[in-house]
Amino acid sequence: MNHPIPHGLPMERDAGPFDPPAEITRLREARPVSPMVFPDGHQGWLVTGYDAARKLMADTRFSSRQDLGVVHVPYETPGMPSSNEPSPQVPGLFVAMDPPDHTRLRRKLTGAFTVRRVKQLEEHISDIVERQLDELARCTPPVDLVKEFTLPVPSLVICELLGVPYADRETFQVNSAKFLVRDQSLEEKMAAYGAMTTYLAELVTRKRAEPGEDILSDLARDDDLSMEELIGIAFMLLLAGHETTANTLALGTFALLEHPEQLAELRADPGLLPDAVEELMRYLSVADIFYRYATEDIELGGETIGKGSTVVVSLLAANRDPQRFDNPDTLDLHRTARGHTSFGHGVHQCLGQQLARIEMRAGFAGLLRRFPTLELAIPAAEVKLKTDMNIYGVHELPVTWTETPR
Repeated sequence: MNHPIPHGLPMERDAGPFDPPAEITRLREARPVSPMVFPDGHQGWLVTGYDAARKLMADTRFSSRQDLGVVHVPYETPGMPSSNEPSPQVPGLFVAMDPPDHTRLRRKLTGAFTVRRVKQLEEHISDIVERQLDELARCTPPVDLVKEFTLPVPSLVICELLGVPYADRETFQVNSAKFLVRDQSLEEKMAAYGAMTTYLAELVTRKRAEPGEDILSDLARDDDLSMEELIGIAFMLLLAGHETTANTLALGTFALLEHPEQLAELRADPGLLPDAVEELMRYLSVADIFYRYATEDIELGGETIGKGSTVVVSLLAANRDPQRFDNPDTLDLHRTARGHTSFGHGVHQCLGQQLARIEMRAGFAGLLRRFPTLELAIPAAEVKLKTDMNIYGVHELPVTWTETPR
């Protein structure tokens, strides 16, 4: 195997809704750091092994700056590069920055995302979950769990945290969904991005004039941040703050319903929940593909990655590596899955990971407690999967129940 593998990025979860692409599994077994040819003809690398993925994410010589690489979208979106033109840096989008620029913005956000603030939110998140479950219980089944529960909960939480009016959710939910469609033209992606940033520019301007008790107001008080940076940060936090959690809640519920023995154990022992959440994140890996760019010749996994190379890392493949996790393709809620890569690793590790964990623990706990007879309302094969999106999940999850919710 001295020649690059001539394929597009293997993305289709072809064996079942929760299984990784067979091609990715094969590549990881054969060569965890594999040369590959992108559809536009340029050569790069695909990292599928757990150890190699962690090393890559911890090594800042692998740059996140898209103006160095060949992806031209204004956010590190999983998906195929479709142009060999580097994309310019966008102010505030710290996921696409390297130190020291990344460090400066990240430090400001760490100050806003204090442990105290997230801790204060914990009780409030439980209230949000319970209120949404009350709404769900008033519905006549079958209902779409995505629309009635798994999307509203993280949207309500991130709106409250950032100071975004929840009444505006249609604007950002519709446009963030459009932004994450995989196979679309740059014009379509930029239209969705533009709609979101136009909305956020007005919001941030109001925060600068009349700050409140929220993260965007805290950041707006900081004269060191430009308006462009504030808008970029707001876009990043709003998109990341509801999409990944919403999809993990929905896909996780689907996975639990499809694994009734595991579900029964979790109902019988709620103490399993923290480990169950980590295992579901590992097993589902809803945000899968990320890009890095080699700033010099770097050795990784026994391969030499040349300066300027585009490197794609698959978090799903890393999370299913049998070298790290025993029987990785089995959902095992008793597993200690800590160390999974679903929140990334290194300087770009997810800033809101504790918030996401609190939301998922509260969401799954409340749903299982209040709806003991929850089940799919359609055959599992008919559930619409987000195979067309850059964050995996389900478009809809029709559910029903036979017993009056508690």
